Amino acid sequence: MTDRWTKLKREMIQAAPSLGIDQIGIASADPFTSLKQVLIRHRELGRESGFEEPDLEKRTNPALLFDNPQSIIAIAVAYPSKLANPPKSEPGARRGIMSRSAWGDDYHRVLRDRLAKLEAWLRERVPELRAESMVDTGALSDRAVAERAGIGWSAKNCSILSPKLGSWIYLGEMITNLPLEPDEPITEGCGSCTKCIDACPTDALVGPGQLNASRCVSFLTQTKGMLTDEFMRKIGNRLYGCDTCQIVCPVNRGRNWTHQPELQPEPELVKPLLIPLLTIGNKEFKARYGHTSSAWRGKKPIQRNAVIALGNFKEESAVPDLIKVLEQDTRAVLRGTAAWSLSRIGGEQAEAALRRAAGTETDAEALAAIEEALERIGGEGEKSERTESGPMDV
Repeated sequence: MTDRWTKLKREMIQAAPSLGIDQIGIASADPFTSLKQVLIRHRELGRESGFEEPDLEKRTNPALLFDNPQSIIAIAVAYPSKLANPPKSEPGARRGIMSRSAWGDDYHRVLRDRLAKLEAWLRERVPELRAESMVDTGALSDRAVAERAGIGWSAKNCSILSPKLGSWIYLGEMITNLPLEPDEPITEGCGSCTKCIDACPTDALVGPGQLNASRCVSFLTQTKGMLTDEFMRKIGNRLYGCDTCQIVCPVNRGRNWTHQPELQPEPELVKPLLIPLLTIGNKEFKARYGHTSSAWRGKKPIQRNAVIALGNFKEESAVPDLIKVLEQDTRAVLRGTAAWSLSRIGGEQAEAALRRAAGTETDAEALAAIEEALERIGGEGEKSERTESGPMDV
């Protein structure tokens, strides 16, 4: 390793804060051989979310993405975990919650900006630089790169835990033709702690560092179809994402990063009133949430989750609004979900609406949901039932 590259690496790390980057590490560009075996087994067990790059070779071999890669620069940018003045969720004015990853501006854009600044900084010093950056949606595993680069260790909740920053960090990487010396991975670990595994609402953490993505609440909130009774109860009032496994992590205790202006939350956006979301139009949704990462799937999942949350709150004041969804919404998934929510709340008005809908609904899946709701509202005594909904991520 020549003095030139050693000096460049040292100066780059020193320049990181001025580029809006909280941590930098260097990984070798060798294939991620052990990760490939993990991913193969993960697929065999049906634990993928479906959002991943499907080609496992591309996910684990940087040379398939970049001609003759010499190093991978990993970056971490820290984000906030607490609302300074959170609006109250109370009867008659129930609120949902967006996960911290949806607070502030879309982190994909923020990190791409940081990586662009880093690339410009490098190009000033190395005109022959070749580089390719990626954030989240790239083929490589951000977490595998960050772990190899010494950003943090791979925690039992599948996050990267930085000793300096905790797991409230966004990750990105840049494959380069620069022969930078790799950093050593961190050997520190979670020890005997299993708080994240124990707290997972749906038991999606099937073992240390093992996630069944198809059961993960964060994944479920981003789907667009009907959800099972089990999953709707466990979602609680989450509108997008889930932070439970990070909230309970002892390493994260007291960590709240407020120095990145673009990532700071607007309380009314990240903990919004639920009832207005039921009728929000496309234009208003884009105006309010288009700049956040929660908008990438459109408004339908968030509206469905708002319907679910009102049912989990058993919010009686929402019954008229939910009946409108049941009777007037053009989307069968929303109508079927409203039926579930009305059965959770119960009451004569809800039951009458469900009986009317049973006679007019033409979609098979929504009709099945309505019939199940009628059985539930008539046979289970939801009013006296102990709530089984998941913990609220506040």
